[in-house]
Amino acid sequence: MPLPSLTVFDVETTGLDPKRGHRIIEIGALRVEHGHIDQTKTFSSLVNPECAIPPDAKRIHHITDDTLRDAPNIMTILPEFLAFAHDSTLVAHNAAFDMGFLDVEKECCWGYVALPECLCTMLLSKSLFPTASRHNLDTLCERFQIPRPPDRHRALADVLLTAQILLKLLDHGHIH
Repeated sequence: MPLPSLTVFDVETTGLDPKRGHRIIEIGALRVEHGHIDQTKTFSSLVNPECAIPPDAKRIHHITDDTLRDAPNIMTILPEFLAFAHDSTLVAHNAAFDMGFLDVEKECCWGYVALPECLCTMLLSKSLFPTASRHNLDTLCERFQIPRPPDRHRALADVLLTAQILLKLLDHGHIH
């Protein structure tokens, strides 16, 4: 059975907890079609969180308040992202984090917004490598000898890493 269409995505945020008011500031995604990364099908957008970015968050992703000043807000970007992901299954690394933000942010959008199903590469790694102690993106890059880009911790760069890791995990688990 061939793999379904997948949309690998990542969000960058102002903090770690959407329930405490932290917001999405960047969404990146790409499609994996028939088991192959399709870099011609990408989605990338900054998102104006309509609040200041804490210094700790800036140190991780290097996105500043000035960079986001003219960016569209989540009410514009989330529907565009979901249109990009239409007819696919979402995939994220530590999907509970990313989906938690999408779930809270969807409340900002007009009307009801349904979120697609989401697979988690971190949980897949834990099931395939149960004795390994770490399953973060950097550890999996080392395990699969995937070089990390200089713009690591930006959404589209992390999406490409996650997509490469996904394909390695699927191959390791003989899932095609």
